Amino acid sequence: MTTHQKASSGLPVVAIVGRPNVGKSALFNRLAGRRLAIVEKVPGLTRDRLYAPATWRERPFLVVDTGGFVSDAAEPIQQQVRRQAEHAINEADVILFVVDATSGIVPEDRELAQHLREGRRPVLLVVNKADRHDHPGHYEFFEFGLGDPMPVSAIHGLGIGDLLDAVVGLLPEIGLAPEAAPAIAVAIVGRPNVGKSSLVNAVLGEERVVVDPAPGTTRDAVDTPFVHDGQPFILIDTAGLRRKARIDQLLERFSAGRALGAVDRSDVVVLLIEAGAPVVNQDQEIARYTLEQGRALVIAVSKWDLVSKTPNASPERLEALQRPLRFVDYAPVVVTSAERQWGIPALLERVRAAAASFERRIATGPLNRVVEQAEDAHHPPADRAGRAVKIYYATQPKSKPPTFVLFVNDPDLLTEDYRRYLEARLRGAFDFTGTPIRLVARARERSAGTREERAP
Repeated sequence: MTTHQKASSGLPVVAIVGRPNVGKSALFNRLAGRRLAIVEKVPGLTRDRLYAPATWRERPFLVVDTGGFVSDAAEPIQQQVRRQAEHAINEADVILFVVDATSGIVPEDRELAQHLREGRRPVLLVVNKADRHDHPGHYEFFEFGLGDPMPVSAIHGLGIGDLLDAVVGLLPEIGLAPEAAPAIAVAIVGRPNVGKSSLVNAVLGEERVVVDPAPGTTRDAVDTPFVHDGQPFILIDTAGLRRKARIDQLLERFSAGRALGAVDRSDVVVLLIEAGAPVVNQDQEIARYTLEQGRALVIAVSKWDLVSKTPNASPERLEALQRPLRFVDYAPVVVTSAERQWGIPALLERVRAAAASFERRIATGPLNRVVEQAEDAHHPPADRAGRAVKIYYATQPKSKPPTFVLFVNDPDLLTEDYRRYLEARLRGAFDFTGTPIRLVARARERSAGTREERAP
């Protein structure tokens, strides 16, 4: 089963709330110590809950960014954003209520202040954009009755230390938790509107990210920690990746960059393609980027309930899906339906297995035996001068992805066809499902041994 965010981390939660464009994301980035949320002078950029770990005076906690709190949430997407903010308020141990020193009090501030006064959680009133220590704009906020307003400038870092001192003074004490397994970072990527956010919500078992039929709803890379069967994961929902020719707005370019950045910092990428739609060039480009970055890969087919009455796919249909992506044929394919919860447990199992393959290490002895057997079964081809590559020994210096160094007489003699043959033999001998593997040829060092001197 999937457990709640707070239970998965065991850390206190500090939620940042406020109306649109008061600087919540800038404060989130400042507290997290890195630029995780998009910050632009456009209201409404943040729509989902963004989580990040933070530490102050050796006290760890989770900080949560939320979308802008809107009084009259008439549009469905505004209603979802407001619900996300309310979820964050309900799970928080400390709430940072952010207002704008430059614009003063507006009706939405008053409504949210009343809502927070009715709650039982500690609230710190943060007056952002106070770019001077003596900025007078924060005094009017005393009328909220939420304690002394704390003037800060998230952009310039003014007042942040005092704010963090106040935050950790309100955090509940936490006991020492048993050491957990490392979290598997999973990036959910794909073209716009293929159902990435719906899949994330289906995996988590709750409405964690905003879902809307319009493409482009997800703008940032949304990190969500959770635990499944004792294994911690960090699920990263991303903005849809369009072809470069269609990425013309600054915000969309930034969102696309964040999506590619999510691939870079993931262990496993889930490439989502839509059932009933052909695999197109953009799907292939995303898969190719994942391969180039050396990340494990699972291919998930969304909206399977629209093309089938059962959650199963025939081998013929799976083969048709895999054919355009044959250059990543090591990636397993899972059919899913967020609407009917089809394939969700199987998807998590494949992700977990791909992560295990991604970090797998092979001992030198078994590795060299497989390489030697491969050479004996199929000798390397000779070039026009009659020379063929001779592999003296192999070793695996690193994983993530598994990387093997072949010490040879001349690296230029190792053809691409023979490299692919060796990779297939390694995959046949060891379980590397879901992960790319890399073979690097190097000239043998003077002190290196010959075939007869290989490790047993």
